[in-house]
Amino acid sequence: MIESAPGVTAPATADGRKWWALGGLALSLLVVGLDLTVLNVALPTLSTSLKASTSQLQWFANSYNLAMAIALLPGGLLGDRFGRKRMLVIALTAFGVASGFCAFATSSGELIVWRAVLGVGAALLIPLSMSVLTVLFTPEERPRAMGIWATANMLGIPLGPILGGWLLDHYWWGSVFLINLPVVVIALLAVMWLVPESSAETKPRIDLPGLAASAIGLAAITYGLIKAGDAGWGSARALVPMIGGLVVLAGFVQLQRRPQQTLIDLELFRARAFTWGTILSTIVSFALFGLMFTLPQFYQAVEGADAFGTGLRLLPMIAGLMAGVRIGQPFLKKVGPGPLIGAGFVLLTVALAIGTTTGVHDGYGYIAFWLTMGGVGVGLAMPIAMTAALDELTPERAGVGSGLLMTIRQIGGTVAVAVLGTVLNSQYRSHLAPATAHLPAPLADAATRSAGSGVAVAAKLHSPALLESVRSSLVHATSMTMWVSTAFAVVGVLAATQLPRRARVSTSRAEAAESTGDLLNAAD
Repeated sequence: MIESAPGVTAPATADGRKWWALGGLALSLLVVGLDLTVLNVALPTLSTSLKASTSQLQWFANSYNLAMAIALLPGGLLGDRFGRKRMLVIALTAFGVASGFCAFATSSGELIVWRAVLGVGAALLIPLSMSVLTVLFTPEERPRAMGIWATANMLGIPLGPILGGWLLDHYWWGSVFLINLPVVVIALLAVMWLVPESSAETKPRIDLPGLAASAIGLAAITYGLIKAGDAGWGSARALVPMIGGLVVLAGFVQLQRRPQQTLIDLELFRARAFTWGTILSTIVSFALFGLMFTLPQFYQAVEGADAFGTGLRLLPMIAGLMAGVRIGQPFLKKVGPGPLIGAGFVLLTVALAIGTTTGVHDGYGYIAFWLTMGGVGVGLAMPIAMTAALDELTPERAGVGSGLLMTIRQIGGTVAVAVLGTVLNSQYRSHLAPATAHLPAPLADAATRSAGSGVAVAAKLHSPALLESVRSSLVHATSMTMWVSTAFAVVGVLAATQLPRRARVSTSRAEAAESTGDLLNAAD
């Protein structure tokens, strides 16, 4: 077993074993990314199996995303204080236990709770695994190691719908969680046997007031956004938690101005590239998570695809994303991040605008065209925006800055699911209402709960007219959500002009980006 004293330690010298250790960590990160999206293709199944409403479907995704956003900030701090290896073992164990309970959940509330625990475990894994790289690898080896780390973190997101779809077609919905267990066991063995223990020489203080304020504020805002879909944007059930959450987050920012050590370093936002790079990567996350929430429901309710077919229909976006990563990296040093990110957002804007015109009877080739274009835009904009932000960090601020960047990106994904899910829900209900006015109240409520439930009600009543209304209502609702995403993509085009034209990319960052691109090429 590789051992190390606490504090700043020399990299491990057992070359083969440390790369095996990285392989174990990469597997755990692959599952983390996979769990962000694997449930999306199961949403229509869960709407009937667990009798889940649209709001509950949103919480299946948001409980994981929100827990990750909250726990990313203190994750690295806990490792510095109590030991990174020890906290990695705890995080992996929590992730495995929560996966098992998710698989056998018998109610929507139970699944939401254990998805939140799953999110906490995932959030701890991301910053802890990154900090361990500084212990295992020399400065010369870290770009390659970071490339493997980043690739594993990225590829799990698009693989989720495909693997989840295959499992749903052959097994029950709980299998999408049980696949985590063997990976967790392998990662645990790798961490316990190959990863050295390390911690900070000066134990950081746990900022309990800041942690509580950020958790309460984020949870309240997201809850209000979801309630807006059920009760309307002007409802007190939506406005009160949203306003209260904003007030709490404003207090959280004031807490972070204290001279004592806190959860975030506000001085990072004085760097223009860090600020705008973070904003831009968050906007990309908004569009990406929004598409991943709406498209599976569209494919299954409108096109009649099964779960695996839904995953396969997302392949054009994945191919486009990987192409975008390859296209952008060679030009980064020549033209700088701003123009490349702007070009990515232009492609994304055009793709989303075309997507709003998709109708009930349009062929899949039309959808694949604009979906591929959108994937290229995301692949071009997202990694370069993150690189622009990270290149502003000095080595002593890299951990805090990376954690802050990942937290804000995760918040963007959570808000995307909440906002776009709310738009989808309200537009679907209002458009379908005339077609369900003559139905008995229980059937009308079931049909308007979600598109999956609407298809089930139409099948039960043997009503082609209702089925056509459900499909057209979902198409209308999907179009409206894409217009919202298009508006954010336009903001991204404008925001990209705030970045410097010429890149200031360090050698190690450039090598890491090239390594990631090479690995994506190999994966493709």
